[in-house]
Amino acid sequence: MIRRTAVAVLAVALTAAVHTGPAGAAPAPPAGAQPCLSGSPARPTCLSGTLEDGTPFQFVVPQDWNGTVVVALDFVGGGPDEELTQRLLADGTARGGTSRAVTGWDLRAAIDNQAEALDRFEQAYGPAQRAVASGTSMGGFVSAGVAQVHPGRFDAAVPLCGGLSGSVAQWNQKLDTVFVLERLVAPGLPVIDVPADVGAAQRAWIEAIGQAQRTPLGRARTALAAAVGQVPAWGVEPDGSTPPPPQRHDAEALQRGAYLALAGGPLPYVGQAMSSRRQIGAVVGGNPSWNTGVDYAAQLRRADPALRRAVHELYRAAGTDVRTDLADLAAAPRITADPAAVERFARGLVLDGDLEVPVLTVTNTGDQISTAAQDGWYGQAVRRAGKGSLLRQVHVRSAGHCAFSAAEQQAALRTVLTRSATGRWPATSPRAMNARTVQAGTREAPRFVRAFLPRFNRP
Repeated sequence: MIRRTAVAVLAVALTAAVHTGPAGAAPAPPAGAQPCLSGSPARPTCLSGTLEDGTPFQFVVPQDWNGTVVVALDFVGGGPDEELTQRLLADGTARGGTSRAVTGWDLRAAIDNQAEALDRFEQAYGPAQRAVASGTSMGGFVSAGVAQVHPGRFDAAVPLCGGLSGSVAQWNQKLDTVFVLERLVAPGLPVIDVPADVGAAQRAWIEAIGQAQRTPLGRARTALAAAVGQVPAWGVEPDGSTPPPPQRHDAEALQRGAYLALAGGPLPYVGQAMSSRRQIGAVVGGNPSWNTGVDYAAQLRRADPALRRAVHELYRAAGTDVRTDLADLAAAPRITADPAAVERFARGLVLDGDLEVPVLTVTNTGDQISTAAQDGWYGQAVRRAGKGSLLRQVHVRSAGHCAFSAAEQQAALRTVLTRSATGRWPATSPRAMNARTVQAGTREAPRFVRAFLPRFNRP
């Protein structure tokens, strides 16, 4: 925070020097920037270029910039046209960031790129009074990493749907789900050795899980895999529609929700498990995941209570006992990791919770990729580090990966900016977050809720 206090003194003078034009005229854009987004009331300029490693960066800055900039992975390639960008520009806030096109699953490189992109922005526009790291999915993880690695460069972070259990832990949990499915539902399909034809592997997995839906035992086993892997029992239909969340006493509806999370919607769990697993293996030079010593019966006991009860009920309806399959899993040969690959992947980052700047995490309850359990683990890590006062965690009731409205994201950013400006958190209860969403302007009903955060199985 010392760095931000110092540059704030210089910000007004430097920004004026960059932007001032003839009396009565619109401010001139800084060197390298161009007017953009014609028709936007914010009359923004855009700055773009490439970082040292070849990663592209881009920023959109309103004419009446208020000194705040939001930096995100994956901004390049769509960010300027997003509704959230238009909302932030109307607030006077600049938004921009980078792309994963070069770094991919090299998470530490992506984290460092956010700081370098901020440097390029400030070289053009002058020091920011407040810099916030915020992105979705891998961008959410990267923004949490920025808060840990570059607290002297950024004032706050808003990780959205970031899977915040850490790189190694997150993919150990995904290994559990796919391992159980392969053993019980789809023998012979890839778990860690994903072939070059990733699309064929994805289609085979989705078809196999779909076939399992045709029998009571197949449905029970699918629910077991979801419970063990802490996958939500709520998902998106193959046609993209979202059913209502299942009632917690309805075993069949919970099973259907688990199936949709695993194999439905535009980003099925098993599809992402194949594509990203192959990319990760290439980046770290081996397999960074293992399940040696894992007790799947214990993981079922720690699963979401409603889905755990549904698993037992579904097995009884299938005429068998879940203990038979748990015994089979206990006897199954385990997968071991390549220690060097684990070490390289861990650099990408182990999130230790030792915060120095405010962080507000946002997760949706039905996210099959970045689960509520992972979000809960991050909160525990922060509290163990004695930094709970710097963290708030909020949740949106929706299904699918990163299923937030632009107004909900804007409300989250306004929340952390208030904390950064005042030194005190505003209310972050669901009621307060929903009111902030309405205040931001939305035709959709806001969906912030209190959420059950199960204990993460694979820290």
